[in-house]
Amino acid sequence: GATADNLAYVIYTSGSTGTSKGVMIPHRAVCNLMDWTQTAVPLTGDDRVLQRSSCSFDVSVWEFFAPLLVGAELIMAAPDSQVEPSQLVESIVAHRVTILQVVPSVLTQLLDEPNLPRCDSLRRVLSAGEALSHDLQERFFERLSASLYNLYGPTETCVYSAGWMCQRMTRERVVPIGRPIANTQMYVLDAGMQPVPIGVVGELFIGGAGLARGYINRADLTAERFVRHPFSDASGARLYRTGDRVRYRGDGNLEFLGRVDHQVKIRGVRVEPGEIETALRRHSGVREVVVVAREDGPGDRRLVA
Repeated sequence: GATADNLAYVIYTSGSTGTSKGVMIPHRAVCNLMDWTQTAVPLTGDDRVLQRSSCSFDVSVWEFFAPLLVGAELIMAAPDSQVEPSQLVESIVAHRVTILQVVPSVLTQLLDEPNLPRCDSLRRVLSAGEALSHDLQERFFERLSASLYNLYGPTETCVYSAGWMCQRMTRERVVPIGRPIANTQMYVLDAGMQPVPIGVVGELFIGGAGLARGYINRADLTAERFVRHPFSDASGARLYRTGDRVRYRGDGNLEFLGRVDHQVKIRGVRVEPGEIETALRRHSGVREVVVVAREDGPGDRRLVA
């Protein structure tokens, strides 16, 4: 039989050298995520969850397992509703969806839909995959009565590592990513791997039950990103180096402030521009190339080469 250490899945994510990398997630990490879900954002048998994420995107793991583990209804979204906000509204209304998981760029489009008030079955909306802006949070609360959660987590730490329940009528201009989920530790460290004081920006390192085994067939990259845990006596304990710039607020919640490298998020998907540049350079008609993320309209972020 399967043990906690056996692999549950491998999901590929963008790599800066032009080769995507396969993240190996063990059963332990998935079980920990599901156990935390039932404490922090509990589902019941009456819930209806819309499954709209591609199975190549790790948030689909949450969408598949969270409802099925408690006998809730799992509704497979029509392909159109993955890209068309009007179709997404129709799916929510037709199936009386109670829980929806979306990236902020899709949420932006959803809030512009004239038929949005018909989505009165929505009880919770989980925002993940990109930074959630304060303005988008405020627009959400103006248009919907549901609860809004801002969730954070790299693929290498099994979908979600931290969560925050958004507050109405808050003066804070940055929406926090919250506190670590169960059995997870988050350290904000400087270049010397030492903790920085509260309020000071550093790089986020994650430890605990959600960590991946590493990258499949990439021992070099695994050693670079999964480093020895300097604050643990446990044999083989490691931390995942996220490359994310964060700081702890005085109330113990984390704020996400950007990247230490060139990685960008496009509709919730991690993209290393270097991977695309490498591919384009292989074309005989291309001598030099630069890939950047442009946002010409609010929430409409795209890659331009």
